[in-house]
Amino acid sequence: MLRSFLGGELFGEIFGVQPIKVLALHGWGRDHSDYAALLSKAADDKAAALASDCGILAPDLPGFGATPPPVTAWGSKEYADLMARLLDSEAGEPVVVIGHSFGGRVAVRLAVSRPDLVRSLVLTGAPLVRTAQLGNSGKRRRKQGGVTLAYRLGRRLYKIGIISDDYMEKLRRKYGSYDYAHATGVMREILVRQLGENYADDLMGIACPTWLVWGMEDREVPLEIAREVDKMIPGATLTELPGVGHLVPVEAADALWKVACKLL
Repeated sequence: MLRSFLGGELFGEIFGVQPIKVLALHGWGRDHSDYAALLSKAADDKAAALASDCGILAPDLPGFGATPPPVTAWGSKEYADLMARLLDSEAGEPVVVIGHSFGGRVAVRLAVSRPDLVRSLVLTGAPLVRTAQLGNSGKRRRKQGGVTLAYRLGRRLYKIGIISDDYMEKLRRKYGSYDYAHATGVMREILVRQLGENYADDLMGIACPTWLVWGMEDREVPLEIAREVDKMIPGATLTELPGVGHLVPVEAADALWKVACKLL
Protein backbone atom coordinates (compact mmCIF):
# COMPACT_ATOMS: atom_id res chain seq x y z
CA MET A 1 0.00 0.00 0.00
CA LEU A 2 1.33 3.43 -0.97
CA ARG A 3 2.26 5.60 2.00
CA SER A 4 3.48 9.16 2.48
CA PHE A 5 6.65 10.08 4.36
CA LEU A 6 8.22 13.28 5.69
CA GLY A 7 4.94 15.16 5.67
CA GLY A 8 4.13 14.27 2.07
CA GLU A 9 7.56 14.99 0.55
CA LEU A 10 7.92 11.33 -0.40
CA PHE A 11 5.68 8.41 -1.26
CA GLY A 12 6.46 4.73 -1.32
CA GLU A 13 5.78 1.40 0.30
CA ILE A 14 6.86 -0.41 3.46
CA PHE A 15 6.80 -4.17 3.49
CA GLY A 16 6.80 -5.91 6.87
CA VAL A 17 7.02 -4.15 10.20
CA GLN A 18 9.43 -1.99 12.14
CA PRO A 19 12.33 -1.84 12.41
CA ILE A 20 13.22 -0.86 8.88
CA LYS A 21 16.25 -2.94 7.89
CA VAL A 22 16.35 -2.47 4.11
CA LEU A 23 16.07 0.66 1.97
CA ALA A 24 15.51 -0.12 -1.73
CA LEU A 25 16.22 2.66 -4.25
CA HIS A 26 15.00 2.37 -7.84
CA GLY A 27 16.58 3.58 -11.07
CA TRP A 28 15.99 6.53 -13.37
CA GLY A 29 12.52 6.59 -14.90
CA ARG A 30 11.37 3.77 -12.62
CA ASP A 31 9.59 3.64 -9.25
CA HIS A 32 9.33 1.53 -6.11
CA SER A 33 7.26 -1.14 -7.87
CA ASP A 34 10.48 -2.51 -9.42
CA TYR A 35 11.03 -4.14 -6.03
CA ALA A 36 7.65 -5.89 -5.90
CA ALA A 37 9.25 -9.24 -6.76
CA LEU A 38 11.90 -8.77 -4.08
CA LEU A 39 9.25 -7.95 -1.49
CA SER A 40 7.37 -11.07 -2.51
CA LYS A 41 10.54 -13.14 -2.21
CA ALA A 42 11.13 -11.77 1.28
CA ALA A 43 7.62 -12.80 2.28
CA ASP A 44 8.21 -16.35 1.08
CA ASP A 45 11.67 -16.72 2.61
CA LYS A 46 10.74 -18.40 5.88
CA ALA A 47 14.28 -19.74 6.33
CA ALA A 48 15.61 -16.20 6.69
CA ALA A 49 12.92 -15.50 9.32
CA LEU A 50 12.79 -11.91 8.18
CA ALA A 51 9.22 -11.56 6.97
CA SER A 52 7.89 -11.02 10.48
CA ASP A 53 10.61 -8.77 11.92
CA CYS A 54 12.08 -6.86 9.01
CA GLY A 55 10.78 -3.75 7.34
CA ILE A 56 11.73 -3.02 3.75
CA LEU A 57 11.24 0.58 2.67
CA ALA A 58 10.96 1.26 -1.07
CA PRO A 59 10.31 4.96 -1.80
CA ASP A 60 9.55 6.70 -5.05
CA LEU A 61 12.51 9.04 -5.47
CA PRO A 62 11.55 12.68 -6.16
CA GLY A 63 10.37 13.10 -9.74
CA PHE A 64 9.31 9.46 -10.14
CA GLY A 65 6.22 7.48 -9.31
CA ALA A 66 3.98 9.32 -6.86
CA THR A 67 6.66 11.64 -5.48
CA PRO A 68 6.74 15.16 -6.98
CA PRO A 69 10.01 16.43 -8.49
CA PRO A 70 12.31 18.80 -6.64
CA VAL A 71 11.84 22.51 -7.24
CA THR A 72 15.48 22.92 -8.28
CA ALA A 73 17.93 20.67 -10.13
CA TRP A 74 19.24 18.25 -7.52
CA GLY A 75 22.36 16.15 -7.77
CA SER A 76 22.75 12.75 -6.17
CA LYS A 77 23.93 14.45 -2.95
CA GLU A 78 20.58 16.19 -2.47
CA TYR A 79 18.77 12.91 -3.12
CA ALA A 80 21.03 11.22 -0.56
CA ASP A 81 20.34 13.97 1.98
CA LEU A 82 16.62 13.33 1.59
CA MET A 83 17.14 9.57 2.05
CA ALA A 84 19.11 10.35 5.22
CA ARG A 85 16.16 12.34 6.55
CA LEU A 86 13.86 9.46 5.63
CA LEU A 87 15.99 6.94 7.52
CA ASP A 88 16.34 9.26 10.50
CA SER A 89 12.54 9.32 10.59
CA GLU A 90 11.70 5.69 9.82
CA ALA A 91 14.66 3.49 10.83
CA GLY A 92 16.01 2.91 14.32
CA GLU A 93 19.24 1.26 13.23
CA PRO A 94 21.63 1.18 10.24
CA VAL A 95 20.08 -0.48 7.18
CA VAL A 96 21.06 -2.42 4.10
CA VAL A 97 20.72 -0.04 1.14
CA ILE A 98 19.96 -1.58 -2.25
CA GLY A 99 20.57 0.82 -5.12
CA HIS A 100 19.69 0.08 -8.73
CA SER A 101 21.02 2.31 -11.54
CA PHE A 102 20.39 5.94 -10.50
CA GLY A 103 19.44 4.64 -7.06
CA GLY A 104 22.96 3.23 -6.82
CA ARG A 105 24.42 6.70 -7.27
CA VAL A 106 22.24 7.95 -4.42
CA ALA A 107 23.14 4.92 -2.28
CA VAL A 108 26.88 5.58 -2.67
CA ARG A 109 26.50 9.24 -1.71
CA LEU A 110 24.41 8.22 1.31
CA ALA A 111 26.93 5.61 2.48
CA VAL A 112 29.74 8.17 2.41
CA SER A 113 27.88 11.17 3.82
CA ARG A 114 25.95 9.27 6.53
CA PRO A 115 27.84 6.05 7.32
CA ASP A 116 25.96 5.84 10.61
CA LEU A 117 22.79 5.03 8.65
CA VAL A 118 24.17 2.41 6.26
CA ARG A 119 24.96 -1.07 7.48
CA SER A 120 25.89 -2.36 4.03
CA LEU A 121 25.40 -1.66 0.33
CA VAL A 122 24.03 -3.71 -2.55
CA LEU A 123 24.67 -2.01 -5.89
CA THR A 124 23.28 -3.17 -9.22
CA GLY A 125 23.38 -1.64 -12.69
CA ALA A 126 24.73 1.63 -11.26
CA PRO A 127 26.68 3.90 -13.66
CA LEU A 128 29.38 4.89 -11.18
CA VAL A 129 32.29 5.24 -13.60
CA ARG A 130 32.30 6.53 -17.14
CA THR A 131 32.71 4.13 -20.03
CA ALA A 132 35.76 6.07 -21.23
CA GLN A 133 37.60 5.08 -18.04
CA LEU A 134 37.47 1.39 -18.88
CA GLY A 135 40.23 1.07 -21.46
CA ASN A 136 39.94 -0.48 -24.89
CA SER A 137 36.92 -2.74 -24.26
CA GLY A 138 34.87 0.16 -22.89
CA LYS A 139 35.90 2.40 -25.74
CA ARG A 140 34.82 -0.18 -28.29
CA ARG A 141 31.43 -0.47 -26.61
CA ARG A 142 31.07 3.29 -26.49
CA LYS A 143 31.79 3.59 -30.19
CA GLN A 144 29.29 0.87 -31.05
CA GLY A 145 26.47 2.37 -28.98
CA GLY A 146 27.46 6.04 -28.93
CA VAL A 147 25.93 9.10 -30.45
CA THR A 148 25.88 9.40 -34.21
CA LEU A 149 28.13 11.62 -36.32
CA ALA A 150 25.18 13.92 -37.01
CA TYR A 151 24.63 14.50 -33.31
CA ARG A 152 28.31 15.12 -32.57
CA LEU A 153 28.49 17.59 -35.42
CA GLY A 154 25.30 19.27 -34.22
CA ARG A 155 26.74 19.76 -30.74
CA ARG A 156 29.85 21.40 -32.14
CA LEU A 157 27.82 23.74 -34.33
CA TYR A 158 25.56 24.59 -31.41
CA LYS A 159 28.53 25.49 -29.20
CA ILE A 160 29.77 28.06 -31.73
CA GLY A 161 26.32 29.49 -32.35
CA ILE A 162 25.67 28.11 -35.84
CA ILE A 163 22.44 26.30 -35.01
CA SER A 164 19.55 27.45 -32.83
CA ASP A 165 18.31 26.17 -29.47
CA ASP A 166 15.20 24.74 -31.14
CA TYR A 167 17.19 22.83 -33.75
CA MET A 168 19.59 21.49 -31.12
CA GLU A 169 16.64 20.30 -29.09
CA LYS A 170 15.38 18.38 -32.13
CA LEU A 171 18.78 16.71 -32.46
CA ARG A 172 18.81 15.78 -28.76
CA ARG A 173 15.39 14.18 -29.04
CA LYS A 174 16.33 12.30 -32.20
CA TYR A 175 19.84 11.16 -31.32
CA GLY A 176 20.18 11.58 -27.56
CA SER A 177 19.53 8.95 -24.91
CA TYR A 178 16.06 7.60 -24.18
CA ASP A 179 16.20 9.11 -20.69
CA TYR A 180 17.11 12.54 -22.01
CA ALA A 181 14.44 12.50 -24.71
CA HIS A 182 11.75 11.63 -22.16
CA ALA A 183 12.85 13.94 -19.35
CA THR A 184 11.34 17.41 -19.21
CA GLY A 185 11.70 20.53 -17.12
CA VAL A 186 13.68 20.21 -13.90
CA MET A 187 14.06 16.44 -14.35
CA ARG A 188 16.06 17.01 -17.52
CA GLU A 189 18.30 19.42 -15.60
CA ILE A 190 18.71 16.79 -12.88
CA LEU A 191 19.60 14.14 -15.46
CA VAL A 192 22.26 16.36 -17.03
CA ARG A 193 23.68 17.26 -13.63
CA GLN A 194 24.00 13.71 -12.36
CA LEU A 195 25.50 12.50 -15.64
CA GLY A 196 28.37 14.91 -15.02
CA GLU A 197 29.08 13.72 -11.48
CA ASN A 198 32.25 11.89 -10.45
CA TYR A 199 32.11 9.14 -7.82
CA ALA A 200 35.75 8.03 -7.64
CA ASP A 201 36.48 9.53 -4.22
CA ASP A 202 33.17 8.30 -2.84
CA LEU A 203 33.76 4.74 -4.03
CA MET A 204 37.20 4.60 -2.44
CA GLY A 205 35.75 6.09 0.75
CA ILE A 206 33.01 3.50 1.32
CA ALA A 207 33.63 1.81 4.65
CA CYS A 208 30.68 -0.60 4.89
CA PRO A 209 30.44 -4.09 3.35
CA THR A 210 29.48 -3.73 -0.31
CA TRP A 211 28.18 -6.31 -2.78
CA LEU A 212 27.77 -5.72 -6.50
CA VAL A 213 25.08 -7.79 -8.24
CA TRP A 214 25.27 -7.32 -12.02
CA GLY A 215 23.50 -8.72 -15.06
CA MET A 216 26.04 -10.06 -17.52
CA GLU A 217 23.74 -8.97 -20.36
CA ASP A 218 23.36 -5.41 -19.07
CA ARG A 219 23.63 -3.19 -22.15
CA GLU A 220 22.92 0.09 -20.34
CA VAL A 221 25.59 -0.22 -17.66
CA PRO A 222 27.90 -2.97 -18.90
CA LEU A 223 29.67 -5.50 -16.73
CA GLU A 224 33.00 -3.76 -17.33
CA ILE A 225 31.74 -0.94 -15.14
CA ALA A 226 30.93 -3.34 -12.30
CA ARG A 227 34.40 -4.86 -12.50
CA GLU A 228 36.01 -1.42 -12.34
CA VAL A 229 33.82 -0.36 -9.40
CA ASP A 230 34.67 -3.65 -7.66
CA LYS A 231 38.35 -2.65 -7.77
CA MET A 232 37.65 0.80 -6.34
CA ILE A 233 35.52 -0.12 -3.30
CA PRO A 234 37.60 -1.61 -0.46
CA GLY A 235 36.64 -5.24 0.14
CA ALA A 236 33.74 -5.27 -2.33
CA THR A 237 32.27 -8.51 -3.69
CA LEU A 238 30.95 -8.93 -7.23
CA THR A 239 28.32 -11.45 -8.33
CA GLU A 240 27.79 -11.75 -12.09
CA LEU A 241 24.39 -13.03 -13.21
CA PRO A 242 24.35 -14.87 -16.57
CA GLY A 243 21.37 -14.20 -18.82
CA VAL A 244 20.27 -11.15 -16.80
CA GLY A 245 20.08 -7.61 -18.20
CA HIS A 246 19.90 -4.18 -16.62
CA LEU A 247 16.72 -4.57 -14.57
CA VAL A 248 18.13 -6.89 -11.93
CA PRO A 249 15.42 -6.08 -9.33
CA VAL A 250 12.81 -7.27 -11.81
CA GLU A 251 14.73 -10.03 -13.61
CA ALA A 252 16.67 -11.54 -10.70
CA ALA A 253 14.91 -10.59 -7.48
CA ASP A 254 15.86 -13.94 -5.95
CA ALA A 255 19.60 -13.33 -6.37
CA LEU A 256 19.28 -9.78 -5.07
CA TRP A 257 17.35 -10.88 -2.00
CA LYS A 258 19.86 -13.61 -1.15
CA VAL A 259 22.68 -11.07 -1.15
CA ALA A 260 20.67 -8.64 0.99
CA CYS A 261 20.06 -11.43 3.53
CA LYS A 262 23.79 -12.11 3.77
CA LEU A 263 24.40 -8.47 4.64
CA LEU A 264 21.64 -8.03 7.21
